Amino acid sequence: MPSLQTALPPELANNAIRLYRECLRRAKYIGSKVINSITHCPYSQQEQHNTELLVGMVRQQFKKHMHETDPDRIQKLKDDAARGLINHMLHESEKMTGRKFSQSS
Repeated sequence: MPSLQTALPPELANNAIRLYRECLRRAKYIGSKVINSITHCPYSQQEQHNTELLVGMVRQQFKKHMHETDPDRIQKLKDDAARGLINHMLHESEKMTGRKFSQSS
């Protein structure tokens, strides 16, 4: 099975630390966007809590697997993280352009 990471820049996809940082950035972005779209208000404590929850989930997943040594398993974990980033980028692109990039069954 080919790696999903080819859709990301190689300096990001091949480096677990950079992938982790990008996942954290996306979690912070999503956390702030979700609550603002619901409440239609500026920064609030609920927004901060939502952001912290998402960031905590990302951290938990990376910490859970930080001692993994199997190269195939590491590749799968990196592919999963890349898939999450790609899905978010596609979602944001669809919102901006109004065009669907994926087909739903």
